[in-house]
Amino acid sequence: MNNELSKFSLIYPDEATQIAHFEAKDRPAIDMYVLEELGLLEVLNLKNSELDEYFTTDTEVIKYRMEVFGDMLTCPEISATLNKLIPVLSDIMELRRLEVDMADTNSYLESITEIELYISSIETLYSGLSPIKEKLRSKSFRALAERIEELAKSDYYAELNRKLTELTNRVREIKSITIGVNLDAQLRPSSAGVLSINSESFRSGDVIEKILRLNFKEDEYTCIAELVPFGKKQSETQKTALSLAFNSAINEVYKKSLNSWKKIVQTYVLENTDFLLNLMPEIEFLVKGTELMRSLMLRGNDLCRPEIVDASAREFTAYGLYNPAVAMKVDDEIVTNDIEFNADNAHIYVLTGPNRGGKSVITCAVGIAQAMFQLGMFVPAKKAKISVADAIFTHFPTGADDTIDKGRLGEECARLVEIFEAITKNSLVLLDESLSSTGSYEASYIASEVLAGLSVVGCRTLFSTHLHELAAEIDNINEKTREKGGTRIDTLVAGIEEGKRSFKIVRAKPDGKSYARDIADKYGLSYENILKMQNK
Repeated sequence: MNNELSKFSLIYPDEATQIAHFEAKDRPAIDMYVLEELGLLEVLNLKNSELDEYFTTDTEVIKYRMEVFGDMLTCPEISATLNKLIPVLSDIMELRRLEVDMADTNSYLESITEIELYISSIETLYSGLSPIKEKLRSKSFRALAERIEELAKSDYYAELNRKLTELTNRVREIKSITIGVNLDAQLRPSSAGVLSINSESFRSGDVIEKILRLNFKEDEYTCIAELVPFGKKQSETQKTALSLAFNSAINEVYKKSLNSWKKIVQTYVLENTDFLLNLMPEIEFLVKGTELMRSLMLRGNDLCRPEIVDASAREFTAYGLYNPAVAMKVDDEIVTNDIEFNADNAHIYVLTGPNRGGKSVITCAVGIAQAMFQLGMFVPAKKAKISVADAIFTHFPTGADDTIDKGRLGEECARLVEIFEAITKNSLVLLDESLSSTGSYEASYIASEVLAGLSVVGCRTLFSTHLHELAAEIDNINEKTREKGGTRIDTLVAGIEEGKRSFKIVRAKPDGKSYARDIADKYGLSYENILKMQNK
């Protein structure tokens, strides 16, 4: 097999990028826990591998994959072809898992089956990719189409197909075998052997008539007794003897041809099916990723191929950003927002606003967009410019509406310490209602210290919080960290328009309202609610 083909990948442009990835030289710290907290696994989950295996910081790999996904979105035939291929490859993998002695008949027949499956996989790819070859723009699929065409049109492949047809026809011609059985003194089977392999099936006969005529050779395929299903009323010894006799006969008759086929399977076919099997996880990743993006588009949502910005810029600018996990659940038009992490605006934002006003949704949207970008996918926005992150860290509440449970404070602080031990200026940190487990005064104080530390590190951060007092301290924090070269912190507000939540995020300073009434309403403890309860 072509050495280049053995190392072929749909998602890495060359062998060097593959090696770098598997040696973890280009893999950011984005783990499955973070993906679960962001909600990405709700809409993009894999069965044969873990999603976090595919993240990269290599911008060339990201560009390469975006071309691949671009082809898949433009040509639905690719996904249809790969979906047909997956069960064929799964059958080959199942055959490989069967640990059978290659000298056994079943193993020979499995070898023939694997060749059939290999031919089926090549035919599936060739018939699916060849008609759309001129439409393909990605180097990945153009290379795959060319290699499959070379295989499908090769003399060796044609000869393989011809020989397979001959051999399978010979095997299918076997309709019955004639077995001779020796008996012991008690008329019990003691040994058995095959007399012949036949192309005609045996039939049940009229026992009395054949005995009376004493003409057992008149029709050698008509039995003197009724045919009995194999295994019925037979002891284990009898069944074993018959099976061994059958296997011995098949082995002897087809030994020469099957041995030659075993050599073919071990060289040409096994190597080429290995090439396809190695692509299985990549195929699933590409198909599932495309399914998500196509579903979002069919719902009328924007997707864009973001402009890739140098990592040193630490940029995340997205116009018309939305949360795809939410978009997949609602039928109404999704609310979009503009978010700008860059040198012209700020790299750290404190987001305040009413409960259920969209703070958590947009916080997760930023993380999901960054993750999709570093998978090489298009991002859920109308337009975007993004720098790679070396990590994504989340600090979300672990319990529902825990606001006064001070027992959780130590756990929250320990998690923040872990984040500070790992982050760099190129990381993305997302905090949602952090420090909600303690009182407002203590929480605001600790949060201001955390923000000051993040400012000195300089990483992109979105801190979504109910601590409206914290927003008033931003100027003081900026002043405090300026001498250390800290990055500037700014504020965002989840808006309310005409007394209703708009779910729009605007870059502004909070107006001083604490939304305490909103919180009281949430828990049914507003003055009006209490009066209603009393008047029932």
